Amino acid sequence: MIKTIDAEMLSKMFLAGAKNLEEKKEWINELNVFPVPDGDTGTNMTLTIMSAAKEVSAMEKPDMTVLCKAISSGSLRGARGNSGVILSQLFRGFTKGVREHQKLNTRILADALEKAVETAYKAVMKPKEGTILTVAKGGAQKARELANNGEEDLEIFFKEIIQYADEVLEKTPDLLPVLKQAGVVDSGGQGLMQVLKGAYEAFLGKEVDFKISDISAAHKPSGMASNIDVQAQMDIKFGYCTEFIIMLSRNFNIKQEMDFKAYLESIGDSIVVVADDDVVKVHVHTNDPGLAIQKALKYGALSNMKIDNMRLEHQEKLFKMSEKQKEEPAEEGPGPKKDVGFIAVSAGDGIQEIFKGLGVDYVIEGGQTMNPSTADVLDAVENVNADTVYILPNNKNIILAAEQAAHMSEDKKIVVIPTKTVPQGITAVINFVPELSVEENTDTMIEEIKSVSTGQVTYAVRDTVIDNKEIKQGDYMGIGDSGILSNGTDLLDVTFRMIEDMMEDDKELISIYYGSEVTEETAEELREKVEARYPKCDIELQYGGQPIYYYIISAE
Repeated sequence: MIKTIDAEMLSKMFLAGAKNLEEKKEWINELNVFPVPDGDTGTNMTLTIMSAAKEVSAMEKPDMTVLCKAISSGSLRGARGNSGVILSQLFRGFTKGVREHQKLNTRILADALEKAVETAYKAVMKPKEGTILTVAKGGAQKARELANNGEEDLEIFFKEIIQYADEVLEKTPDLLPVLKQAGVVDSGGQGLMQVLKGAYEAFLGKEVDFKISDISAAHKPSGMASNIDVQAQMDIKFGYCTEFIIMLSRNFNIKQEMDFKAYLESIGDSIVVVADDDVVKVHVHTNDPGLAIQKALKYGALSNMKIDNMRLEHQEKLFKMSEKQKEEPAEEGPGPKKDVGFIAVSAGDGIQEIFKGLGVDYVIEGGQTMNPSTADVLDAVENVNADTVYILPNNKNIILAAEQAAHMSEDKKIVVIPTKTVPQGITAVINFVPELSVEENTDTMIEEIKSVSTGQVTYAVRDTVIDNKEIKQGDYMGIGDSGILSNGTDLLDVTFRMIEDMMEDDKELISIYYGSEVTEETAEELREKVEARYPKCDIELQYGGQPIYYYIISAE
């Protein structure tokens, strides 16, 4: 009988859980209720856990504190999509519950699982039952019951938790009618179960290849302007990019942190100092790296040191940029410091240009098929030279990651406007008034996006029944704010019927953004038909260039 596990075993269990989720991600994607080609839940959860697994796999015999920090911080920064953010919060709560213990028994694990559920529920503004949250809660409740009844055998403990959580998962269709209609269990809950089952197999001694490959590169959204491009256009005032980690050997309180930052500011710029428990991560651009190193050595030993001569790299960067400019125009730098900036998430070169034309400072490439991570959002924030930054997620599956980034940002005020569609994002930024306060603008933008009805036309990747509509693989689908409005085999007909369902008497403007797979002639045909049907409305037709969606349409 095994009564406890240590950090080494927990590390193996975590990596095995990550591996099992990765192997099952496509199957989990197929459980998504809406049959849109979005590569959603499984992919998002995998990218989230792999961000942490990459850090964990690089560790040799970590203690519990260091392991927990890697799991928590790695998953938080890598979190993408609602399911990924919730998973990261489950890990965050769980690690809080175990990090002070070097040996974990059933009582400690039950406490930690309850903490995990509590943390995840708090992260969601309106928690919905029948989801990953319900499955996690069921597992935690079973853990508490077993621990209170005196169960000490971890094999029995883990086995019964998984069995009960599986039962809860099977009942999710009873809690969410949309799941029952589609004939599937909750995809996020199934993803969580694969993590738990993989972890249990490692506990039982199953041999697992713990090597973690970097799967995030192909999915990482990039902004309209990269850090390298920006740096290549700047004069190099401080020539050495200096990075290192201080492994603290003495106290490093808030005052000392501020003093250290102040010293770095006296010898350079682009300063980042992140203190976390027993380590401090440092980044500074300076003309004398030795001074920064000497100062840091007063606090502890240094590791992961890296010093790059940016002046030597500058000419090479400029050369590469000039070659690139032959094919496309260069992006502008961050510009002068201002009070307020905007970040928008979108896919499609046409829509990106629309946002830029409206004054958006930074566009994160992403959307339905490619949800940016919390780290991607934080990187974008760093590229906006403003005290307050508004974020327009423009997709309901990106809002949580944006809000998580807002909580993690230290030096800027981040305001997330909960835009669920591109038209809502456009409406929000149009209604921004520079003369008003941040609070007044926030209230105005949130109120104005409520008046925007949005429809999006895509295709079905599988047969299903949803919203009482029988949908066949390959059908066109018109999806509105509240669900599927139309479907069929004729693109023009499906789109037009969707618009008819969207329209109300008070609507005066219809905006049509056509995607990369729609010709201008085809889009013009739709515009003419809509104009004939609604002669009193203004009809705007614009090239969006978005993938996946043939049309994105708003009525307001």
